[in-house]
Amino acid sequence: MLHARVGPGVRKRPRPAEAGVQRQGEVKFRDVRLYLVERKMGRSRRSFLTQLARSKGFIVEDVLSDEVTHVVSEDNEAAGLWAWLKGRGLKELPKMQVMDISWFTDSMREGKPVAMETSHCIQDTLPTLPEGSTPTVSQYACQRRTTTENNNKILTDAFEVLAESYEFSEMEGPCLAFRRAASLLKSLPWAVPCLEATQDLPCLGERTKAVMEEILQYGRSFEVEKTLSDERYQTLKLFTSVFGIGPKTADRWHRRGLRSFTDILAEPSIQLNRMQRTGFLHYGDISRAVSKAEARALGNIIDEAVRAITPDAALAVTGGFRRGKEFGHDVDFLLTTQERGKEEGLLVKVIDRMKQQGILLYCDYQASTFDMDKLPCHRFEAMDHFPKCFLILRLESRHVEGGVQRAEGDDRGWRAVRVDIVSPPMERYAFALLGWTGSRQFERDLRRFARMERRMLLDNHALYDKTKEEFLAAETEKDIFAHLGLEYIEPWQRNA
Repeated sequence: MLHARVGPGVRKRPRPAEAGVQRQGEVKFRDVRLYLVERKMGRSRRSFLTQLARSKGFIVEDVLSDEVTHVVSEDNEAAGLWAWLKGRGLKELPKMQVMDISWFTDSMREGKPVAMETSHCIQDTLPTLPEGSTPTVSQYACQRRTTTENNNKILTDAFEVLAESYEFSEMEGPCLAFRRAASLLKSLPWAVPCLEATQDLPCLGERTKAVMEEILQYGRSFEVEKTLSDERYQTLKLFTSVFGIGPKTADRWHRRGLRSFTDILAEPSIQLNRMQRTGFLHYGDISRAVSKAEARALGNIIDEAVRAITPDAALAVTGGFRRGKEFGHDVDFLLTTQERGKEEGLLVKVIDRMKQQGILLYCDYQASTFDMDKLPCHRFEAMDHFPKCFLILRLESRHVEGGVQRAEGDDRGWRAVRVDIVSPPMERYAFALLGWTGSRQFERDLRRFARMERRMLLDNHALYDKTKEEFLAAETEKDIFAHLGLEYIEPWQRNA
């Protein structure tokens, strides 16, 4: 960060003791005292908006205190914002107006405080609890709202390293325990200050609490550091970063003494399949994150190809980008048609068109094996039975706002991107959309909740009520949540 040199006659930044001092002209609205929340807004924008408001006669406090009448927030989720406000120890918080930035901009435009409308107010979504009590947190991720804002990243990053290590060793129990613990901590609208604060929380066992205690006390976990320096873990993580190479293949190569890509490619006895060869060929591109702008550009390209075939089709992005993430490792789409049966063969035609356009670098197409007569399936299968394709597409920089993400020294005008497209029939669309949106832990807990709490079976194809012995129809995701007796969780709140 660059700092301006302070010389003689140059005023320094005010100290905290000066925070309440108003540097403005005439005060026109003495009954209104604003406080702008810096979280998400940023320091420079907050400073600009503060000066703007003061120039129009508003009082803007630099410190949040009980004198504030209006709290103004930008891009903060309601639950996290209210949890933060309640942690400030304010006696007058119930009397304060907590407003969205839209109220502020409307007031600046009018030059006076405008009347408050429902759309301006940020409602308190946290339940009012008796003093000294702790809010109940569900053991199921499908009953928790988890945004991309993670207040416990240092803890969840550690848990995910250990979960991945156990996954490499095929130890499902410990792997799932650390993933559930990470999922829970991601949903908390507050940062865990000490181990005692987690006493009433579910999903935290002795192992996970031991790791948390180390990190909270020392700022690091010795078990995580040991894992990260483990030669087997490093090798398997490297090998599985290649498209087409799973943990079992990576472990087999490691046991043969292979430690690098060079070792694999130089070993004559190893016959790579087509997917693995493509994975190595485009490794530099597809191992890098895909941006939201790139995902949007790919959606436009695919949608144009689809529309050229049939205007009746609908294309929707799923996965992490539907959950509001800025970056992902690939881009997932759902493709269907309004008219039943018209989706048959559509995916093959789209693939052929992309091939004609010269943007198809790799394609693995899997035809439909969907058969309603074979449902319900009592054992969940990781992959559904709808027609799907796993692609690598050539994305030209000119199609992307701001250009494609490039590695240092790469002067090409394009990059390769991983894309998956699934094409369910319209009557199965809601189930496929829910399943492909994720996250993986959210979906796992949704299925577990259905089975354990409602005696229902849920997958990407259908929802079956074992008590009534019937399939439950759903046109939207909200219908599925309603069948399960769950409050609807928006896609951007499913980052479990």
